[in-house]
Amino acid sequence: MKGHGPTDPQESPRFAGISTFLRLPHTTHLDDVDVAFVGLPFDTGATFRAGARFGPKAVREGSLALRPSYNPAQRVAVFDRLSAVDFGDAPVVPGFTDRSMDRIAATLAPMHEAGVVPIAFGGDHTVLLAELRAVAQRHGPVALIQFDAHSDTWDEYFGEKYTHGTVVRRALEEGLIDPARSTLMGMRGGLYSPHDYDDVRAMGFVLFPWEDLAQFGTPAVAAAVERAAGKAFLTFDIDFVDPAFAPGTGTPECGGPTSMQALALVRGCRGLDLVGADVVEVLPDLDTSHLTGTLAATVAYEILSLVACER
Repeated sequence: MKGHGPTDPQESPRFAGISTFLRLPHTTHLDDVDVAFVGLPFDTGATFRAGARFGPKAVREGSLALRPSYNPAQRVAVFDRLSAVDFGDAPVVPGFTDRSMDRIAATLAPMHEAGVVPIAFGGDHTVLLAELRAVAQRHGPVALIQFDAHSDTWDEYFGEKYTHGTVVRRALEEGLIDPARSTLMGMRGGLYSPHDYDDVRAMGFVLFPWEDLAQFGTPAVAAAVERAAGKAFLTFDIDFVDPAFAPGTGTPECGGPTSMQALALVRGCRGLDLVGADVVEVLPDLDTSHLTGTLAATVAYEILSLVACER
């Protein structure tokens, strides 16, 4: 095992101990660390159901079901290649988006300076803006690979510019992402205008609504990886998955991928040069039988495996 790794489940039962992600050591020291998991417990930007501030706890609990040493789908012994820790949660100010974004970005910035890849748990998708600000401070504009039932490119909600439905547009306006290298995948459900998807493409993004992605499958993801040459950020909104498989989310959209399909698409991102990633919008109060938390933890583990594959 390289550096920091999980507790051996053959020595200590998976249900025992403090619930860090994958039972990794909890530390804020970044020496000999390749990946740091961090919670972003903020949901002031939610426009429908609130409660995703409790998402990080649910994802950590969901990770206890996983056996993380070897990923057979990627054929990688993750912790032979990576040293990983659970950094804990970033500080936020409930009810105040601007102050919370500043505090989250300030928490993440030293990780990027140290060459550590943060993998975050939301929180609503507004946290993406803080994450990308921290990334851009070190790496400049990055490619965005987004799995989401919504593009999050609307201009405002209820007269407010900073919500989970506007975050990608704000990041683009701030020059944090390179749209020519970015792909948004999985959009479905009703729109506010027949031109909504055209507007996204006019911004420079490649857009794959779920109806198209379901037909093209992993080759579409492979094309997105090729397009994203250079530093990239992967963001996974759990509402990308059909609510039959992920009911615990604030803005569910029926008719999406199964958990199996979603995991296959994430695994198809092998080859990305990831400098950060997240899994957001887990709302545990609505989570039936912990389905959503367990799936979100599995997605985060698959993202960790992508980083391991590139090491």
